[in-house]
Amino acid sequence: MSAVVSGLRARPALVRLGTDGNASDAIIVRAQVPEVWDAVRIEASRSATVLELKRRALAELVPDAADAEAYVVKVRGFEVLDETVSLDEASLRDGSTLLITGRRRRPVK
Repeated sequence: MSAVVSGLRARPALVRLGTDGNASDAIIVRAQVPEVWDAVRIEASRSATVLELKRRALAELVPDAADAEAYVVKVRGFEVLDETVSLDEASLRDGSTLLITGRRRRPVK
């Protein structure tokens, strides 16, 4: 089921974060930025931090984002308050979705 969930409305290419495609502890997560209506699948080691994953996703989805601190990461509806924790410590598992959204909400035009 995780392959279906992580692939939903996501770019077809798989982005790798600190893995060479052979890492035994690698998981595939879906990072979504609702402001750009786009998502990307990222293969990352469980020891990678949430902050590293956020920066990689922003580089792919919002390349002109000046500051990663202007964005928050949410997992299962809750903000990850300490982004220096590993994906494993943040309870992410294969097929999880991270919502990366602006810290300050902007009105829709």
